[in-house]
Amino acid sequence: MASVRGKICQDRPPVYLDGMPKIASWIRKKDEDYFNGFLKPHPEIEFANARLSPPDLDECAGLLVTGGPDVSEKFLRQEIPDSSLIKDAEPARDEWEFAAVRKALECGKPVFAVCKGAQVLNVALGGTLFLDIPGHDSPEMKMRNIQPLRHSASAAHRLPLVNSSHHQALDKLGDGLEVEAWCATDGVVEQVRLARYPFCLGVQYHPERHPVYTPLFEDFFSRLQLQ
Repeated sequence: MASVRGKICQDRPPVYLDGMPKIASWIRKKDEDYFNGFLKPHPEIEFANARLSPPDLDECAGLLVTGGPDVSEKFLRQEIPDSSLIKDAEPARDEWEFAAVRKALECGKPVFAVCKGAQVLNVALGGTLFLDIPGHDSPEMKMRNIQPLRHSASAAHRLPLVNSSHHQALDKLGDGLEVEAWCATDGVVEQVRLARYPFCLGVQYHPERHPVYTPLFEDFFSRLQLQ
């Protein structure tokens, strides 16, 4: 992956119908309203949900990888000591998301990866996961921004408090990923960026659930350049 990361695709340039850049994603039905709230101010952006109909990735300007169940065992790059640690995996979704991540990175397209999406990004780049961590999925943390973060000096987005709803997390970092933020109480990685790449941000928290995260979405949307 490192040898092709950020390459400009020459075989088929993106085609945007009606001049509208398109975002490819796979979003659960229960999460649609959350993400639509951030897309509503941008009628110029088309959205394609692969859960309903897989889009042509060559026609998409960017990739949004969202939250969901655990990554399927067959995609993980590590020993699995106990298969029961993998909860509600969806292999068909994983098949699409891993292919979409690789395609987007090969073509230098902007990628925004959320919660499980950050884990998919990490694994796609050769990383591994902690399969079960404590203290990051209590009910009061799901919607409320109460988890304290610490940040690296290079972090572009700095949120002192975030929400939290996950039982797995990044362990060994994938090729090229750099940690931008981590939980102040236990060191769990909460934000990563792909170095020397136009825009690839992964967050372990759920920015779709609160307007305080609008700058992250706006940064991503601003990278969807017509070509």
